[in-house]
Amino acid sequence: MTPARTQYHSMAHAPRICDDMTVEVALSLMAGAQVDHLVLCDEDDQSTGLVTLARLTVQRNAPTYTDRVRVRDLPKG
Repeated sequence: MTPARTQYHSMAHAPRICDDMTVEVALSLMAGAQVDHLVLCDEDDQSTGLVTLARLTVQRNAPTYTDRVRVRDLPKG
């Protein structure tokens, strides 16, 4: 019997970024790393959550968006 392959997403395998990174830089990093999410870290390098490509794309397409918006400034949700 052949074992089934299971795919899962792990925070351990996603690139880690500081939450003061801009949305533009985060999107660029995602494209270069070919990932759909990043692990957010605070100033003490403690993981504080994830940010997804979909969430960053929505923010970038918002009418109020500027290239100075930082990941930590994104609306919660």
